[in-house]
Amino acid sequence: MGEGNGDWLRVRGIGRERFATYLVDYLGTIGYTVERSETSEPSESRVKGRLDKMNPAVPPAASALEFRFYPTSGGAALVWEVPTEVPAEQRPRMDRLVREISSHLERAIATESHATAKVVRPAESRLPWTGAGKNGGA
Repeated sequence: MGEGNGDWLRVRGIGRERFATYLVDYLGTIGYTVERSETSEPSESRVKGRLDKMNPAVPPAASALEFRFYPTSGGAALVWEVPTEVPAEQRPRMDRLVREISSHLERAIATESHATAKVVRPAESRLPWTGAGKNGGA
């Protein structure tokens, strides 16, 4: 499992559970109610968020978010699963939300690990509504 599964971000130096925790914490701060589940076969963490508190920075297409984390050698990968489509008029706000989530994860992980862990964007970073591509809307 893993390579080529539509990874959006990867982390080196921490495991999938800790990586998922950083995302869960951040989503809670921007108004989401978050559900998290862990499975051992396959080894993965799932995070689902529903926007409960109004936040003008979050476009309607992002009212429900779903992510999957799985282990990689030396770290973990994050796959953005929902939403799969974003209307053109919401794209700029969605792109900003994606950048904010990515930036927060990068800062939080680097700070708490004293720069021993690092978020990296895979060569084929993807978001479901953009298909394959290095920019992937972020």
